[in-house]
Amino acid sequence: MFGEPPPPGAVHGGAHVMDAARDAGASTLFTLSGAHIFPLYDAAVGGKETVQQSGSPRDAQHAGPVRLIDVRHEQTAVFAAEATGKLTRTAGIAALTAGPGVTNGVSAIAGAWFNGSPLVVLGGRAPDYRWGSGALQELDQPPILESITKASWTVHDSAQIHADMTRAFSLANSAHRGPVFVDIPMDVLFTPSVANFPGTNEHVPIGVDGDAVEAAARVIAEAHHPVIVMGSDTWQAGAVEQMRALIHELGIPAIANGMGRGILPPSDPLLVTRARSAAFKGADVVIVIGTPLDFRLNYGDFKDAQVVHIVDDVSQVAGHLQATSLAGDLPVTLEASTSAVIGRGGQRRTAWREWAATLASDTARAREADTEVFTSTTAPIHPAAIYGALIPRLTDDTVVIGDGGDFVSFAGKFIEPAEPGRWLDPGPYGCLGTGPGYAMAAKLVHPQSPVVLLAGDGALGFSFMDLQSLVTHRLPVVIVVGNNSGWALERHPMRMLYGYDVIADLPTTDYARLMIDLGGSGETVTSAADIGPALDRAFASGVPSVVDVRTDPNVAYPRSTTGI
Repeated sequence: MFGEPPPPGAVHGGAHVMDAARDAGASTLFTLSGAHIFPLYDAAVGGKETVQQSGSPRDAQHAGPVRLIDVRHEQTAVFAAEATGKLTRTAGIAALTAGPGVTNGVSAIAGAWFNGSPLVVLGGRAPDYRWGSGALQELDQPPILESITKASWTVHDSAQIHADMTRAFSLANSAHRGPVFVDIPMDVLFTPSVANFPGTNEHVPIGVDGDAVEAAARVIAEAHHPVIVMGSDTWQAGAVEQMRALIHELGIPAIANGMGRGILPPSDPLLVTRARSAAFKGADVVIVIGTPLDFRLNYGDFKDAQVVHIVDDVSQVAGHLQATSLAGDLPVTLEASTSAVIGRGGQRRTAWREWAATLASDTARAREADTEVFTSTTAPIHPAAIYGALIPRLTDDTVVIGDGGDFVSFAGKFIEPAEPGRWLDPGPYGCLGTGPGYAMAAKLVHPQSPVVLLAGDGALGFSFMDLQSLVTHRLPVVIVVGNNSGWALERHPMRMLYGYDVIADLPTTDYARLMIDLGGSGETVTSAADIGPALDRAFASGVPSVVDVRTDPNVAYPRSTTGI
């Protein structure tokens, strides 16, 4: 670390990391300060001279070659980097200091693994020259991350850092997308070197299997009542236009799942997410595209319906049921599938139009039925009344984030984005606390768009102090808290099973007051009539704002699955 003079043109490992990140399209580093990774910060801000010229260290963080965003908990850094990858479809990067810094990020990395989110996490590591002697935070970290990353390794040569980080970004951004973890010993990261640049390391998309396309097309073409499920990978893979073409050219009704939301706007008559139950009950072929056949889709069990499963990589083909599977680059695969179905003739197309019209009517009735709960004036407030006030205030470009269980389930039912890439939730792993990090990323990626975080009071407690990070970095996000003073997702099932509940109550916390104390604005709302005006003031405030709505603890979301 402090040995021989460096060779001409040498820079420390932090510069190699940041150079590789910028080459991969990453412009923001999310982190929590730790000495093991100081060279990253030096490279991100551009060194001492740049900091001195910036006026303040905080200004320097935002003005350097890579924007440097610090948080209050490492999991928030990873959540923010993951959300950056979700929103931009290019891997975000988080840097975690050694030992507890890395282990604090494990749950967030696991969430990215289950979400298929492109993400690179750089970990600090105890120095190689001290390894085995009990250095501070000495821990062999890659084995801990192996099961929840595409790859996990240590770089022991400073000259190899650029090449290894390039490889990490390439892996994270290639199908099937996911997190990659790399750690670098402290002495290696501090050591100046001349980079050994990698050769071409671009991902080559999986080709289309013509026989598999024809097999899938045959099943679809023979269907009487087909329905499509649009999953997150249709967005991540850049297959939005091909997805729309498949739906519209064939006239098949579709249901949005995850970041598939917004591919069709709510006004599209073929978007029948609100008629989901009727669609699955009446379908004879369900075409699931870009999402696993997990608990969210009843494990692919649609009664008597055949399943066509189209995924971006063979690793995502379901192994627990019989399905007609097709794996490959999604834009190309969807184009080929559309052509193949059309090529088989239109003998069923009239039936498909009638089927789609029936589901469109069911969808309209479901939306009309929302009026009763949207306009509820009960006290305490019905959670749905929040959405009745919020939805008319959402613009087409608003990014909506859900972080929670019961309260956010209402959001998943009622909110239908007008554009793709405008909805974020924790995903199938269900890791709470994603909200502040996701909101941070959303406002950085879309600075001109409104960002709304919908949080349960339990979920917000996981990462509440990172609302201060939103204030610190001047990111005006509106946080709506459904505050029912408890873990509703657990309270009601326990009552059903045992006739009572324990450890499901939470103290009634004044989140609005806490937000004010952290430097933002806040209001507590106890009457449904006051929700709308409070939201208007929050959107106009220009600072991070909490609207703390006291909701009825006895109202439970009517869910149809336990996830088991």
